[in-house]
Amino acid sequence: MENKYQDKLGYPAERTKGKVKPTMAKWIQEFIRHSPFCVLATSNAHGDCDASPKGGKPGFVKILNDKRLFIPDVAGNKLFHGYGNIESNPKAGLIFFIPGHNSTVRVNGGVRVIDGAELRDVRLEVHNPDEKAKLVQGLLLDVDEAYSHCPRALKFSNLWDVEEITRNVANPPIGVKEPGI
Repeated sequence: MENKYQDKLGYPAERTKGKVKPTMAKWIQEFIRHSPFCVLATSNAHGDCDASPKGGKPGFVKILNDKRLFIPDVAGNKLFHGYGNIESNPKAGLIFFIPGHNSTVRVNGGVRVIDGAELRDVRLEVHNPDEKAKLVQGLLLDVDEAYSHCPRALKFSNLWDVEEITRNVANPPIGVKEPGI
């Protein structure tokens, strides 16, 4: 999809454009199977956006085939911003991360909500589950596009730098903790 910013700032190389595919290649599926974390992005019909972290044991997002994913919804804060967005705009984007790995995988597509009654045979897979950890619903995403994303942002941020992580654990950069957490 071209836009005015590309006219102004330039176009991607053919190789870069060519990596955006309408299905999940085998290596993208493998990346997702090893990912314990992703961010789900949605927006409603008015353009109000939400980005929601999702996590579990690697492979908690289930690959049903090269065109479809199941994203479980584990009981949480009950805000359901993304689900509210999906009611008026059934599109979503996911970005998958693997700790220590600078590349990411992005998957975008149409989504529909799967309620709890339809989830009888789905196993919940989270690390260190607590008493609230239960599967309440989920999303089926039909892939429109899937591709890897350049590792530059993670390299620039030092997100996986062990020394940086150790410093932040020993001396948190923010001194205020949100009440109730």
